[in-house]
Amino acid sequence: MDKIANVAAANAYLKTAKGMEMPGVEAKDKATFGDAMKRIATQSIETMRGGETASAKAVAGTASLPEVVQAITAAEVTLQTVVAVRDRVMTAYQEIMRMPI
Repeated sequence: MDKIANVAAANAYLKTAKGMEMPGVEAKDKATFGDAMKRIATQSIETMRGGETASAKAVAGTASLPEVVQAITAAEVTLQTVVAVRDRVMTAYQEIMRMPI
């Protein structure tokens, strides 16, 4: 019975893996992990710049208070997320380095 369950699980895995491939999409068109990280970093930088711009407008008196609060809150949340991800990556790297060869 265990062999049948193992074969069924393997077949389900293969069907899922095949379903993830997109027919007609070249390997060069598929997004990589590096591309995703680059996009996320770019979005984070844009959010931080938006907070800085809103702060500058607030000092100049050309922005409304809700706009400034929203932009600064978004920048703060983005910064906290980036720091949390960095901490997780560093922890994972340290764990990998501690693994025996």
